[in-house]
Amino acid sequence: MMKDTIQPITPDDVVSAKLSPRVFPPAVINVFNQLIAKHWTGTRAVVGQNEAVAGVMSALNASRSEVFAQRWLDVEPLFEAAGWDVYYDKPGYSESYEATFTFTKKK
Repeated sequence: MMKDTIQPITPDDVVSAKLSPRVFPPAVINVFNQLIAKHWTGTRAVVGQNEAVAGVMSALNASRSEVFAQRWLDVEPLFEAAGWDVYYDKPGYSESYEATFTFTKKK
């Protein structure tokens, strides 16, 4: 009798596993795709976190707290695997500005 063999996930497999609709809703990627296109300057797109949260909330009929609890904004590895450099900037302890995602083409 042959038993199923389950192997630990490899670092190379994490991105494709995360892309599974059971893990990461395709609607989130669609929201970011639209925002990148909207804000594309020819060299980069700066997407405000508040606009991304609002888009995801609307697309998934979810609350703001659910968006963060489900980590639906953790898109960096997905877009980096697709050829983007993604930089997430958030305010430090004594700073107050909106967090942003900056997308640029990988060099």
